[in-house]
Amino acid sequence: MDQLRPVERLIVEVLADNLTDSYSTKPDNCSPEFNNVMNAGATEISGTSLCCAQLGLALMLTAEAGAIRHKLLFDAGPDGGVLIANAARLGVSFGDIAAVAITHGHWDHMGGLLAALDAVRRHDPARRVPCHVNPGMFVERGARLSNGMIAPFQKVPCPAELAVQGAEVVNDQDARTLLDDFFYLSGEIPRISEFETGRDDHLCRDSRSSPWRPDPLIMDERYLAVKVRGKGMIVFSACSHAGIVNVLLDVQQKFPAVPIHTVIGGLHLGGATMERRIAPTVANLRQFHCKQIIPAHCSGWRAVRALANEFGESVVSQSAVGNRYAF
Repeated sequence: MDQLRPVERLIVEVLADNLTDSYSTKPDNCSPEFNNVMNAGATEISGTSLCCAQLGLALMLTAEAGAIRHKLLFDAGPDGGVLIANAARLGVSFGDIAAVAITHGHWDHMGGLLAALDAVRRHDPARRVPCHVNPGMFVERGARLSNGMIAPFQKVPCPAELAVQGAEVVNDQDARTLLDDFFYLSGEIPRISEFETGRDDHLCRDSRSSPWRPDPLIMDERYLAVKVRGKGMIVFSACSHAGIVNVLLDVQQKFPAVPIHTVIGGLHLGGATMERRIAPTVANLRQFHCKQIIPAHCSGWRAVRALANEFGESVVSQSAVGNRYAF
């Protein structure tokens, strides 16, 4: 992956996340929601001027190198109406998105995708925006609840639906660079660590009439990475179903000469089974010497606390909807 191009500036805008928090102290490179909505034109702080938090994740990434600027939507959150409203309140336009990258086939990352594509098309009805997915995303998913019930997940939009909505669908399982080699979208993430063994509660099936079968590894999951000049790799892991240690080991293997500066995204360390992996996760993260760890979405408060206790608040800070990070 030597062709990945260093960028000079990367802006990350949190359009969907589980948490809203404008009061906690932010790192120096983070502008909080209150500032961002006022800068976008709000005349007061109110329930209608602020973003709505929901279970899910969507980030708008804007990378610049020289005179070239590219904007990419990384996942699309759970609900299109909330995604579009949050973006409007933050002054974030969908009209100049150059591509969309989806990490895996769960509703809380794809539920807003059709609305996002429609927002792009409203600016230019003739434009077809590349939408990067992979074939493993489109089976039906569900989870076994703590009471034994199986909860089916909302179906994600299929490639044909995405195409009708204006996407140029890139349905490919392999790794690739995007947009003048500004962004690296991974292929299948190797499962190396002994303790990151997936979600025991996770199920899949081929159709509504088919039986459920175990799907703990969620092999369709991907991560995204950007190389920022003078800093290193900024790694986006939307849920870390593969395990964040496995994700960063793969980044290290693909880009051995580049330090990992920041990891941002969901760590999926909530719930009784997953919480048993917090201690080995924290211990194994020491090897990467990250300058910033920004847990988001499905990380869980116990994991955030353990990370902050180990690495300190100068390294660890929790993501929240409406935040804007600059690298």
